[in-house]
Amino acid sequence: MDSSEEQSQPQPHIVLAIDVPVTNTETICKSQIHIQSSLSSFLALFHAGYFRISLSLSSQALLLKILIQPIQDAHALRPLFSIIPSTALILLWSLALFTLVTLSFLYALKCVFHFKMVKDEFLDHVGVNYLFVPWICCLLLLESSPFLHPTTVYYQILWWVFVAPILVFDVKIYGQWFTKGKRFLSTVANPTSQLSVIGNLVGAQVAAQMGWKESAICMFSLGIAHYLVLFVTLYQRLPGNNNLPPMLRPVFFLFFAAPSMASLAWNSISGKFDTGSKMFFFLSLFLFICLVSRPLLFKKSMKKFSVAWWAYSFPITALALASTQYALEVDGVMAHAIMLVLSTLSVLVSLILIIFTALNIRMPLPAQNLDLTKKSNCEATVLGTRILSSRIFMFSSP
Repeated sequence: MDSSEEQSQPQPHIVLAIDVPVTNTETICKSQIHIQSSLSSFLALFHAGYFRISLSLSSQALLLKILIQPIQDAHALRPLFSIIPSTALILLWSLALFTLVTLSFLYALKCVFHFKMVKDEFLDHVGVNYLFVPWICCLLLLESSPFLHPTTVYYQILWWVFVAPILVFDVKIYGQWFTKGKRFLSTVANPTSQLSVIGNLVGAQVAAQMGWKESAICMFSLGIAHYLVLFVTLYQRLPGNNNLPPMLRPVFFLFFAAPSMASLAWNSISGKFDTGSKMFFFLSLFLFICLVSRPLLFKKSMKKFSVAWWAYSFPITALALASTQYALEVDGVMAHAIMLVLSTLSVLVSLILIIFTALNIRMPLPAQNLDLTKKSNCEATVLGTRILSSRIFMFSSP
């Protein structure tokens, strides 16, 4: 009896108050804010000038491919490069391709999240010229590819894919130079303007190797005509085009990169390193000597490392590429010595830049102007989770 009464009596509710910290949710939200702000800061600071890195590596891959090719009746200095295995070319080419794909992906993200900044870069008289660089890299990688031959259909299709954007930029930029647009050449010309010329010359060289002589001559004529106009304009040092910041003075090396690529392009079109190619090569060699003999010109730009330092590498590699073709045409000790010195200098400069870049990589600081909406939503989530989980009520069965 007593036992039945005890069973029938309702048991009191048991309330347990437990304070549960919500460290996991708060940590996740804060980490999400930090990652988003860091990515946004990085994309805001990222610009087309970073494609100098892939341009340097792509040209190095082409130089290595030419140096390790077996040649009959080679000079005594040329077999020094034959000891380099073909695997080195594949590794370097893969590194250059990976760098280009990574930088292109980051720039595509910037186009999505910071389109206004991309538009401002397109309207800038310096930044717009670096929009040619990804397509120049693609053409150099296509030319140096150890997997594709110029006679294949895939090679020819890729040439059209990479050349089409260059022609579109030509119509846009070159058209503004002689029409009534706001961008007169005398006011916007700067050393980086030669990148547009280099794009046409590289396209002409690759077309000539495919056997498309008419297309090669077309691209070469576009490049060399505007190079002559641009070279004369820059040589006059007009007041309007003398506004390049001191940190960007390494781009002065592009002065001898353009004639070097013209020498290579005409060599591919004519089939031999004739008088025209030699004239462009000697011009580029003279301009190279003029620049390296004036180190004070680059003193301010060398005080602190920046991505502009990569502007040194590609022009020297282009000159080394021209020297290899000159050494093949001229059988002499001096020609091969020039080739050996320039090729070695090109490799050393690229290695030094890779080391300095690796030592100066820093993660971007989170942006100060965080997205307030995302931040408030995260804080609300944390607060709501704290309220819901601060008390746990455990009730017994009735």
